[in-house]
Amino acid sequence: MSDSIAKITEISASSKKSFEDAIETGIERACKTLSDVSGAWVKEMKVDVEGGKIKRYRVIMKVTFVLKD
Repeated sequence: MSDSIAKITEISASSKKSFEDAIETGIERACKTLSDVSGAWVKEMKVDVEGGKIKRYRVIMKVTFVLKD
């Protein structure tokens, strides 16, 4: 196994369903743009509220991907 170098980028994603759906949506979208996504961690979670009800779940994530040679 050779050594590798990874880069971390920060993204935000949202969903009307749940935090889990926002995370999945963000990872799916990141994988379309970035090659070799190897992990992510959720940095921040928040909700948008209207009329006393949650309207949107939002997450900010740090996504790790391996750089190619």
